[in-house]
Amino acid sequence: MRIHDAVPQPGSRRRRRRVGRGIAAGQGASCGFGMRGQKSRSGRGTRPGFEGGQMPLYRRVPKLKHFTLVNPRRYTTINVRKLATLPAETEVTLPLLLERHLLTADDGPLKVLGDGDLDIALIVKAAAFTASARQKIEAAGGRCEVIAPQPSQN
Repeated sequence: MRIHDAVPQPGSRRRRRRVGRGIAAGQGASCGFGMRGQKSRSGRGTRPGFEGGQMPLYRRVPKLKHFTLVNPRRYTTINVRKLATLPAETEVTLPLLLERHLLTADDGPLKVLGDGDLDIALIVKAAAFTASARQKIEAAGGRCEVIAPQPSQN
């Protein structure tokens, strides 16, 4: 027999711990609560969430609808409406849009939004597309190509 074989029999139960019934019971006098202090007194110790007087977590967190993202994804956005001014079969990229002054700033990778209409076929290369933008570009006979976002120069 080994130590890992010494397990209780199936269906057996441990006896109830009888505290405060003398030293023979094994939990006499202080009943396993130590000598003094807040957690040795009768009644409950502290309420759930109590942190010893420090402002507790449930009061430290923001109370608004959501936490703000620490590292939010920032995109340079353009609507399909502005792409309609480009000639047909143009390969649309972020540098081209900056060059043609359809965008004024590079705020990160390009994301195409679906506001407006498009009736010419374009090859659009962007980091992200909304579902409506993708639908409108492909309905006009164009293509949507998702490219990996490159770090901006800001």
